[in-house]
Amino acid sequence: MNKRWNYQLVTGGLWGVFMTAFNVLFEFKDKPLAQQLVSANFYIRAVVFILVGIFVLGYFNWKAKVKREQEQK
Repeated sequence: MNKRWNYQLVTGGLWGVFMTAFNVLFEFKDKPLAQQLVSANFYIRAVVFILVGIFVLGYFNWKAKVKREQEQK
């Protein structure tokens, strides 16, 4: 796997997991954790957050990283 995809998987995956956890904590007032974990909506949102993180956020972060590295040379 090349550097770009490793970078995108790490940054986007972490962002997706963080956003999923943040949403669980945000909805903790309305629904208990066990109820959230058994709903299909939780897993759909988690997959969407992780995919968007990897493919969109990871891509733009990679482009910004490459641009910063080129400017430093």
